[in-house]
Amino acid sequence: MERKLEALQEEALEKIASARDLAELEQLQVEFLGKNGKVTGVLRGMGRLDPEERPKVGKKANQVKEIIEKELEARLQILKADQEKQRLQEEAIDITLPGKPLQGGRIHPMQLIIEQLEDMFLRMGFSIEEGPDVETDYYNFEALNIPENHPARDMQDTFYVEGGLLLRTHTSPVQVRTMEKQTPPIRMITSGKCYRVDELDATHSPVFHQLEGLVIDRGITFSHLKGVLIAVTREIFGAGREVRFRPSYFPFTEPSAEVDVSCFKCQGQGCSLCSRTGWLEILGAGMVNPRVLEMSGIDAERFTGFAFGMGLDRMAMYKYEIEDIRHLWDNDLRFLKQF
Repeated sequence: MERKLEALQEEALEKIASARDLAELEQLQVEFLGKNGKVTGVLRGMGRLDPEERPKVGKKANQVKEIIEKELEARLQILKADQEKQRLQEEAIDITLPGKPLQGGRIHPMQLIIEQLEDMFLRMGFSIEEGPDVETDYYNFEALNIPENHPARDMQDTFYVEGGLLLRTHTSPVQVRTMEKQTPPIRMITSGKCYRVDELDATHSPVFHQLEGLVIDRGITFSHLKGVLIAVTREIFGAGREVRFRPSYFPFTEPSAEVDVSCFKCQGQGCSLCSRTGWLEILGAGMVNPRVLEMSGIDAERFTGFAFGMGLDRMAMYKYEIEDIRHLWDNDLRFLKQF
């Protein structure tokens, strides 16, 4: 029996020394020291031995078990150390390699236009006012001389919401709110989103952006309006652009005009961008209708004023030569990286 235990010990140590991983080592522990293991089997068979032989065999069996346990533990530590070393090698970082470049953010072209215009008007002494996107019929239409059933309402397909409210079709309601809460002289601009029922295509969107301005004081004339708008065109498109004013109609201004600049792509010769006309329409403007002043509580006999409004999406498209308005809102990084 003692020779059998020595043979088991030799077999166990040989297999433990050649174990390649933790799973194999665990299997060896079960094979020799488990509930049905080889050494455990010897201990269970001691009852069949002679009484004189039992102490010697029992002592030898315990020694063999202890030696195998120590070898298992020693081999376990070696395998764990090897495993950890391999993991560290696999996860090692070569600190001599160049780092991954971080992708920096860019200012959106629409925001570039807004900031450029706001900075210019602040230098000219204008204030920046804000108003709600959800408006009442009064501020969006009636206070701007567009009463119910007025033909001008057909020019602005409107999104109506519950409670008699609507999504503003232009930023002009902010002008009315400013005239109600301030007394002349008034010199303000406002910018923000506007909403109209429209199909989304290369040049139209149901959500667009406007910037509007309003000046009210004694002695304000159309010449003042022209001076401000020429300054705007030079700020955005450069000093070399020609500017023309064409008669137009808006219910809230009289007289009214639309403003064009010479096409910067063809230098006024005619191209696809300007529809072969040599001109690009950029904004509408005019002298504030006296009725609008009176409805906002301003004495039209004492004060005059002018107002203007421009589509910022169109301004951005013209300035940066963007052919499709959808590029502004697709969040395509290949497009945005150009600004």
